[in-house]
Amino acid sequence: MITKPDKNLVRKKRHMRVRKNLFGTAERPRLNVFRSNKHIYAQLIDDINKKTLASASTMDKEFNLDSTGNIEAAQKVGALLATRAQENGHKIVVFDRGGYLYHGRVKALADAAREAGLEF
Repeated sequence: MITKPDKNLVRKKRHMRVRKNLFGTAERPRLNVFRSNKHIYAQLIDDINKKTLASASTMDKEFNLDSTGNIEAAQKVGALLATRAQENGHKIVVFDRGGYLYHGRVKALADAAREAGLEF
């Protein structure tokens, strides 16, 4: 019997391959994206000091959309993260797609963050 590989395990292996080449600093933090079926999360991470500098997700109290697992929600999270990042003085970031394809919700979050003022 042939079994299919676990999608999450495949994504994690792909993420580790991507992460070998991405590194966030205090001046240029890493914008990390995690998505589940219901929610999407984004963080700005300083890998040198191992600190999260800013974060936004569909679980935040300011987030007031009924549906949290769609492109509209991802766009709102991207814009919210960009405003929080700029409040902390971060304008240039390194985008870490988290092993996901750059398509759909991940792309919508990145585009909204760019429109709100972040530079990748």
